[in-house]
Amino acid sequence: MEFVVALDISMGKSYKVIYHDQTCLSEGEVLHNREGFQTLLEEIQALPTPPVVVFESTGVYSKVIESFCHQHQLRYCLLNPLESKKQLEQGTLRSWKTDQYDAHKLAQVHQHNHRPERSRQLEIFYELRDLSRFYQEIEEEIKRTRMHLHNALQLSFPELEQFFSSRVTPYALTLIDLFPHPEMVLKTSQTKIKNLLMKTTTKKISEARAKQKASQIMDFARESYPAVSATSVQAQKVQYYARQLLQLLEEKKQIADQLIDQAKTIPTFNIRKSFPGIGEISAALFMGEMGDLSRFSHHKKVNAFIGIDIRRYQSGKYTGQDHINKRGNPKGRKILYLIVRNMIRQQKAAPNHIVDYYYKLKKQPIPKKDKVATVACMNKLLKCIYSMIGNNTLYDYSHAVSKDQ
Repeated sequence: MEFVVALDISMGKSYKVIYHDQTCLSEGEVLHNREGFQTLLEEIQALPTPPVVVFESTGVYSKVIESFCHQHQLRYCLLNPLESKKQLEQGTLRSWKTDQYDAHKLAQVHQHNHRPERSRQLEIFYELRDLSRFYQEIEEEIKRTRMHLHNALQLSFPELEQFFSSRVTPYALTLIDLFPHPEMVLKTSQTKIKNLLMKTTTKKISEARAKQKASQIMDFARESYPAVSATSVQAQKVQYYARQLLQLLEEKKQIADQLIDQAKTIPTFNIRKSFPGIGEISAALFMGEMGDLSRFSHHKKVNAFIGIDIRRYQSGKYTGQDHINKRGNPKGRKILYLIVRNMIRQQKAAPNHIVDYYYKLKKQPIPKKDKVATVACMNKLLKCIYSMIGNNTLYDYSHAVSKDQ
């Protein structure tokens, strides 16, 4: 029997037990600092054979344990919280939870459960994951800030939103920052507005274009009937959120460039990008969330990792409707969903057998619902990319179609 080091992790500390077979050799608290980890390492190195470290994923708090295991090349099993809960409740009806109890139970049931050890990926994949998460966090912040800006503009200068397309651009945000209220426009001459547009916007525009825009904004200002004054807090909020969005857009661009540059250093980047409808940023985000696909022994394990494997329920004569598990990586699942939807939107750009499959499902005698068809395409796309990476081949529509037939 091997040695097992089980950890129940909380903020800043863990409760540790060391087991051999069903015998507890040591237990106690480990602080997440240099001294605490050094003591734990010495205790691990003193064991006759290298142990396996077992702990539950607890978000940011378990990352330091992962880093510790990677740094010292320790074998470890990272458990999904749901998986861990099921294992700890095996053979008992008692609802009992303490840090000490969970740590002991994690070690005691280890030999009775199949717990695959985590394989170490190249460091570049961890960097891509962090960049991908940062990029998505900025996107979410942009969405929230856009809503705040919209709400403030509706009170201060609602007509200004008609001046731009639905997409927020640095050009549009610069104008909003300059003129958050119609009074500020009416107090300025058309010539000054034209000069301000040419001087302050990062987008280069001609004098004639700037003059036309200045005339338009003057017309909007004359027609506007704002709910607040030019000195109101709402007008200040318009300027504040416009500047925030400008900064966020710049940060998003920088992170995107950094993410793509990092992803390009990995040979399989071009394999993913060869698929019609997958651009550079989509391929980089996909790599960040999925990591090295070669670490999976089968494409079904990739599906389980991302959470689109099928959950089936049957009891007696009742058979429930199949659903995807949604127990995997939700961020990766979202990116994959957006990639498939983008393929469908850009179907005229290049032939794509995933899009063909989507319309095949939609035109069956009993057509699939849109989301069901999209998830089926996600499954097929993952299988295809997994195969392409395994065989080191770029996308070939004729080959993909011949395999489907």
